[in-house]
Amino acid sequence: MNRQELEHIVRAAAGITGENEFIIIGSQSILGKFPDAPRTLRQSMEVDIYPKARPELADLISGSLGEYSTFHNTFKYYADGVGPDTATLPAGWETRLIRFSNENTHNAVASCLDPLDLAYSKLAAGREKDLDFVGELCRHHLIKPSALIALLEQTQEEPLKKTMLERWQVVRAKKVRMDAQAIKSPGIKL
Repeated sequence: MNRQELEHIVRAAAGITGENEFIIIGSQSILGKFPDAPRTLRQSMEVDIYPKARPELADLISGSLGEYSTFHNTFKYYADGVGPDTATLPAGWETRLIRFSNENTHNAVASCLDPLDLAYSKLAAGREKDLDFVGELCRHHLIKPSALIALLEQTQEEPLKKTMLERWQVVRAKKVRMDAQAIKSPGIKL
């Protein structure tokens, strides 16, 4: 997905719901701060979105713009109407949202997760693809590992904090293995 496709979904969601401000919480929220994010972070063709003032309209978004809808079949990307409780997010995430609005959204406002909050939510979810996404955020220097660790350390719920810190170690171990493989790749003499 690219930023123009995200903008199209925001515009379409505004047209369907009559709402003017939306929260984007999934992986494609990276396009808020980094409109030209690396392709490895833009692989998903799904936008997790809900109307800020009326999250109950998320089902309307899914029904009209969701997977297997006419919209999806036509454009090859789609919206998943979610809710405020879909993602596990750190305290204060709302104050760090990255907002954009332009002609392509018909001036509807999209508020996307800050990349650190996105990484936090991915570590909380813990699927392999989520951990890989966090690794890519680090590899492309879109987040600082020290800032992510500081955010994780602020987690009040101890079992969640422990789990996310363990998952962070998995991400770091994968990165070390990938770095070692790059060094040992053919054509490079040590």
